[in-house]
Amino acid sequence: MSETTTQSKVIDDNDQESQLASQLQLTASPLAWLKGLREQAATSVKRLPLPTTRDEEWRFTDISQLSKMSFAPALPANRLEAADVAQFYIDEATIRLVFVDGFFAPEFCSGGANSGAEVFSLLAATAAQAAAIKPHLGQHAAFANDVFTAQNTATLQDAAVVIVPQAVAVTTPVHVLFIASQKDVVNTPRCLLLAETGSAVTVIEDYVELSQAHATASHFTNAVTEILLEDNAQLTHIRVQREGSKAFHIANCAVMLGRASNYQSVSVALGARISRYNLHALQTAEGSQCTLDGLTLISGRQLADTHTCIDHAKPHGISQQLHKCIVGGSAHAVFNGKVIVAEGAQRTDAKQSNRNLLLTAKAHIDTKPQLEIFASDVKCTHGATVGQLDSEEVFYLQSRGLTATAARNLLTYAFGAEVIDRIPITSLKQQLEQTVLAQTEGQL
Repeated sequence: MSETTTQSKVIDDNDQESQLASQLQLTASPLAWLKGLREQAATSVKRLPLPTTRDEEWRFTDISQLSKMSFAPALPANRLEAADVAQFYIDEATIRLVFVDGFFAPEFCSGGANSGAEVFSLLAATAAQAAAIKPHLGQHAAFANDVFTAQNTATLQDAAVVIVPQAVAVTTPVHVLFIASQKDVVNTPRCLLLAETGSAVTVIEDYVELSQAHATASHFTNAVTEILLEDNAQLTHIRVQREGSKAFHIANCAVMLGRASNYQSVSVALGARISRYNLHALQTAEGSQCTLDGLTLISGRQLADTHTCIDHAKPHGISQQLHKCIVGGSAHAVFNGKVIVAEGAQRTDAKQSNRNLLLTAKAHIDTKPQLEIFASDVKCTHGATVGQLDSEEVFYLQSRGLTATAARNLLTYAFGAEVIDRIPITSLKQQLEQTVLAQTEGQL
């Protein structure tokens, strides 16, 4: 890529009170211990305003369009046909949890019994499983100062739960599928992933939409995921957001890393009119490793914001991050990646890179890589580039017989495929490669 300057835009908005509070419908929960948690979160919802571009963490992301809309809480939908759901299945993932508009759909679930993993919905938890869940649910994704996490927690009734017992290696990927099928509603999906000491698992967190339900209308997905890796645990987390072009999608993910644990994440953002993904990984003990890879591919008038924070709170931590954005049309991408090295977190090794590709003159990107280092014996690097396709590379491919359009398509596809290739699930990787290729051809 040929590097250019980053384009920035700040929009001043009028102060707004939180409109999520008016959408709260606190139905009774069959789990008594959730009552206090939900009440605390409801208090935060009523206290917190929606963020605007006057807030530093949101200054590049204007969600005023969302604040002007009214979404009713989702209700159990009419039963879907098997074919409606089967189109989203992933061949290798024989373990599957399915939620439709936030409600558990057991008829579409499969596997788990002999895999070694405990995979279930929150409401289906046994007494023993509930005891394992209680110390973690709502404890890692903080809601005191985040209105969206608070709203999700305040309305929490069910969740996808994956527990991998000590020293168990699950060889089959676990597919947690969230389907949006209703218009003009707010969905509040929830995930809790617990990898106990010495365990290993791959989890796919997948957000999709039945497109025929949203031809002229939108919906709002407000998702929260909490992940705990105990000592020496390994978790590969694939997150795909491919909702419709009129959807709003805001998600928060909190990851706790135990001693010598290894968390590998690949997040892909393709859909939604406005999307925001906040990922916070906290190293709670020595020697943990964290790899965050991401791809944003947007066009039209889409806005996609990725905020990440890797918090090295203990010594000997390793983190690597590569996030790429491909932006066409009049779309706007945002990347804010923060790496914190706490005092005393010596021998930390952290690398961060953000690379961005503009396909049109109206596309723009705001990028803000950050390092906050409070220890002396560390190796930390970061960098960001924003550019267009290299004309010399295009010319070289033309000299080999490709048309200018084909050359640009190929180079753009290759730029995104570097991240897609890091997904260790063949059929999903092929699906996403086809999507990237199709969207690339449509934008050039």
